[in-house]
Amino acid sequence: MSEIVYSVAIPVFNEAESVDELVSRVEFTMNQLGRSWELILVDDGSSDGSFERIAELKKRCPALRGLKFSQNNGQTAAMAAGIKAARGQIIITLDADLQNDPADIPLLLKELDNGYDAAVGWRKKRNDNFIRRASSKIANWIRNVISSETIKDTGCSLKAFRAAIIQPIELYEGMHRFLPTLVKMNGGRVAEVEVSHHPRAKGVSKYNVWNRILRSFLDLLAIRWMKWRKLRYHIDEQL
Repeated sequence: MSEIVYSVAIPVFNEAESVDELVSRVEFTMNQLGRSWELILVDDGSSDGSFERIAELKKRCPALRGLKFSQNNGQTAAMAAGIKAARGQIIITLDADLQNDPADIPLLLKELDNGYDAAVGWRKKRNDNFIRRASSKIANWIRNVISSETIKDTGCSLKAFRAAIIQPIELYEGMHRFLPTLVKMNGGRVAEVEVSHHPRAKGVSKYNVWNRILRSFLDLLAIRWMKWRKLRYHIDEQL
């Protein structure tokens, strides 16, 4: 078996209406790269037949792998499972709702070719309603202030990482929003890339303003504590 270069890991929760198009668009983009790849869809306890649809799609897409949780465990758990299961040298993440465009993946990979350890998407032009755009902008500003960060769009799931730097990082609930910070804390270099953003055409959003605020605040305090308490030392000599 040839070594896999790219792994695309995507959490899926009640996205049966979108998964066919998702697989087709990822497959088209990855085949253009001319390198070996795999697609890992992690079903986070869906109740709409998403995993059954994934099983059907695997029959025509040999690169597809499906993982199924016994119950809903949340986006961080699904993303962590996909990252840990990945066999590629480069791991790419995105959402299953097609608001992220798989066609933008090469833009991220270009930054890794330039020497970065991670490349994260920045949705400069958001195709969401005013409330979601405003709440995301405010939340991103608060996160950056409290965590001493500069990332323009912490909520964008379209990201690419060198497996060697992302796989050893232990994730906790809600930490998927802070992957760029965690990479930096572990010595990695992170690039930001402007990517497209599309309105949701199928399915139902899993988030609202209040559950974003309530869930992310404690996560933010945890990240601030981790940065504050991180060990920092340099060995001058050794015998």
